[in-house]
Amino acid sequence: MAARLVLVCCGLVRPARRLLALAVFTQRGGKCLSSIDSKSLPLAGAKSLTELSEDERLFQASVWRFANEVVGPQVRSMDEAQQYAPGLIEKLAGLGLMGIEVPEELGGSGGNFFEAILAVEALSAVDASVGLVVDIQNTLCVNALLRWGTEAQQQIWLPKMSAGMICSYALSEAGSGSDAFAMETRAVKTEAGYRLSGRKLWISNAREAGVFLVFANLKPEAGYKGITAFLVEAGCQGLAVGRKEDKLGIRASSTCEVVLDNCEIPATNLVGEEGKGYRIAIEVLNEGRIGIGAQMLGLAQGAWNHAARYAQQRKQFGKAIAEFQAVQFALAEMATEIEAARLMVYNAARRKDAALPFVTEAAMTKYFVSQVAERVASQCVEIFGGNGYVRDYPAEKYFRDSKIGKIYEGTSNMQLMTIAKQLLEKPVKP
Repeated sequence: MAARLVLVCCGLVRPARRLLALAVFTQRGGKCLSSIDSKSLPLAGAKSLTELSEDERLFQASVWRFANEVVGPQVRSMDEAQQYAPGLIEKLAGLGLMGIEVPEELGGSGGNFFEAILAVEALSAVDASVGLVVDIQNTLCVNALLRWGTEAQQQIWLPKMSAGMICSYALSEAGSGSDAFAMETRAVKTEAGYRLSGRKLWISNAREAGVFLVFANLKPEAGYKGITAFLVEAGCQGLAVGRKEDKLGIRASSTCEVVLDNCEIPATNLVGEEGKGYRIAIEVLNEGRIGIGAQMLGLAQGAWNHAARYAQQRKQFGKAIAEFQAVQFALAEMATEIEAARLMVYNAARRKDAALPFVTEAAMTKYFVSQVAERVASQCVEIFGGNGYVRDYPAEKYFRDSKIGKIYEGTSNMQLMTIAKQLLEKPVKP
């Protein structure tokens, strides 16, 4: 009964229901994701970036418990089957995580961007694949429709997405990865709307998607200024989801080719204005990079938790290896980097919610936190020793999952280019 109450009450809900959820959670002895003891934090008047408000702590705690109790037991089977467990997406939607920023009147949770980041972090501490589906849904697709979708599009699609329909972000192609705007997918205007043709590659959650946010060039002669965004519903004639990639990590999340062969869509499926797709893509990717930072932060925290717990249990030479200075120093260094990563993620997310510039901070966050995740996950394997190299223990999966953070939604080199451009576009003051 208590577990059911957590599922029902611990979403992004009205304050009274949030307090009920907190009571249920606290009675069960739950702990927040942060290494900081939430009981030591005041209930109001945040003094630091990582100090959460009462509602934020409650929300984080509820997602953290869901991740451990519902996702945790299925992590290995999902990784091996390379798909999400049956019913998992519906449970995420029931918790309010598939439409966090969607207004309540449209079936969403009426939350903010920072809460979406907290959700991605908490889920990714248990399984980065599950964190990813919530990340893409909220930071990329929901945000795109909230900002550029028509009222009619929002009325149609946002309730469906909040209820669990996955939206897949279809930008990349075989010849346009980091150079995202060198795309060859074409859109042709017709009397009824548009006709799309092309092949998209590396499209996350394509197999599970009910709708795709597709970018195609309507006016190739105009270069990137011809790129336009469209909504394409799964099952649309001319749209096919192709081969699923057999990946190193985040294996439960499908990554597929998406083929558009004279796919006809109505004019009402145009997102934003013709030729403004490049702006939509750039701006939502800036937000998405904070989401990837949250995913990698959660992953690093989860890896540290397992490493520290194992170090306290594993005995060598008659005592726990956590008593050896070398292991203590490794864990301390890992924790220090995680705390620095958390500061960067939270700062970028809070700047976004406050309508402050965040492009530089987002790029720095993705660049730095993805490095931290890889280093922490690698050290986690070493602390586990030989056990860290086998699938009977969790360390190797965190290591496999960590590598993608430096690659997707803009490689590390692309982040460095963005950072340098932002910093050097104006003369440096003495």
